[in-house]
Amino acid sequence: MSDLAITALLVISLFLILGSGVWIGLTLSGVAWIGMQLFSSRPAGDAMAVTIWGSASSWTLTALPLFIWMGEILFRTRLSNDMFKGLAPWMHGLPGRLLHTNVVGSTIFAAVSGSSAATCATIGKMTLPELARRGYPEHLVVGSLAGASTLGLLIPPSIIMIVYGVTAEVSIAKLFIAGVLPGLMLAMLFSSYIIGWSLLHPDAIPREDSRPTLMEKLAASRHLIPVVLLIISVLGSIYGGVATATEAAAVGVVGALILSALQGSLNWASFRDSLMGATRLYCMIALILAGAAFLTLSMGYIGLPRHLAEWISSLGLSPGQLILVLAIFYIILGCFLDGISMVVLTMGVLMPSIQAAGIDLIWFGIFIVLVVEMAQITPPVGFNLFVLQGMTGRHLLWIARVTLPMFIMMVVAVALIYAFPVIVTWLPKQMM
Repeated sequence: MSDLAITALLVISLFLILGSGVWIGLTLSGVAWIGMQLFSSRPAGDAMAVTIWGSASSWTLTALPLFIWMGEILFRTRLSNDMFKGLAPWMHGLPGRLLHTNVVGSTIFAAVSGSSAATCATIGKMTLPELARRGYPEHLVVGSLAGASTLGLLIPPSIIMIVYGVTAEVSIAKLFIAGVLPGLMLAMLFSSYIIGWSLLHPDAIPREDSRPTLMEKLAASRHLIPVVLLIISVLGSIYGGVATATEAAAVGVVGALILSALQGSLNWASFRDSLMGATRLYCMIALILAGAAFLTLSMGYIGLPRHLAEWISSLGLSPGQLILVLAIFYIILGCFLDGISMVVLTMGVLMPSIQAAGIDLIWFGIFIVLVVEMAQITPPVGFNLFVLQGMTGRHLLWIARVTLPMFIMMVVAVALIYAFPVIVTWLPKQMM
């Protein structure tokens, strides 16, 4: 049976099982089992047991549930609400005014969350009712939130960076620091769009009741102190060489618990809900990781990664052409799979071609995160779209349409980091 026929059979099996409503992690394991059983001499059951145990027992992945738990603590306590109080007065001088709280709030929360869905839910909980009450245009409120909340993947600490670092075997600390400048650049692109739209439609932005004074702004900023302290404790411990990514995640959890307890917003119910929420989310992610690891092994035994790498190499693509092809490939793939599945499912296949093209693996990690961010806001399987649909009651396609300008800003960001790779590589080089 030819490689093309085997690939077609596995892809058809993947979408048939997904279409039947089976969980993604179990689907990946099922497709892997079919491949091993039909096209490999190794017993599928033995390979599945060894691979799933190996993927689940990685020490580096311990950071994942801890960062998720930290985000859940912030989501369920008063820390997230206080962040809006501290940000809002500073936005009044910008065209678009309080619309920028979506972008700035997502940027700040991304630095202590690591999940775009958690960022979207937390910031949306704060800004959607408040901006609707003040009369801001709904399409721009929802669109800017959907786009800006994807920063939870790019600004460290990032769950997807941990997954990529493990699968590509690169330094997670360097990936974290490499995401800082691109994350800030993307946030500025989002805010630039809001400014441009607001200047073109000045009547659509509600007028200010009163402009806060400098003293009022400074007084409101005290609400930001807890979150800023948490960011400094987590990122400072990593970049200062005091802690690994896993240890910094533990620092973040302890810090979030202490701060919420000091504010009086931590009780048994919020603690239990945050722990159960983190457990459910991590179990879903762990199942996907285990299934994808088994599928990668299965494809390795069949020989598909090697043949695909040889085929891509035979095309004679330049690094720029390869990046363009991969960007289109991941955007299409993102319409059907979540970001973590995309990364773990494709890295084993594509890594030989990336290394053969001489592409820096740290830079490629940030590129992957950016295109995975696009997948968060592309229907039909865009996690942020689902979150916003539940919060607004709007149709999924309407949310996708109003988010299109932010998708375009992400395309611009990918073009910028390709044209100027120093945006990604400069900070990690300072660590060497």
